[in-house]
Amino acid sequence: MRDVPERAIFTVIRHDGQWAVEHQGEYFGHSVDKEVAKAHANKRARAAQDAGRPCQVRVHGEQGYYGIPA
Repeated sequence: MRDVPERAIFTVIRHDGQWAVEHQGEYFGHSVDKEVAKAHANKRARAAQDAGRPCQVRVHGEQGYYGIPA
């Protein structure tokens, strides 16, 4: 059986009245702009991925897909 490393999860979420990134209980990348916090999460996730660790960025309140209006 293959030993698969655990995926690093970076979650963009509201924290202390701002948007922030949570990873393993640590909050960083605080901003009033959600897009800035998402950029922080993607930067950290890219660094983790480049180091060989699988990762995922989640955004609280977003599903990851969007419906097309009829």
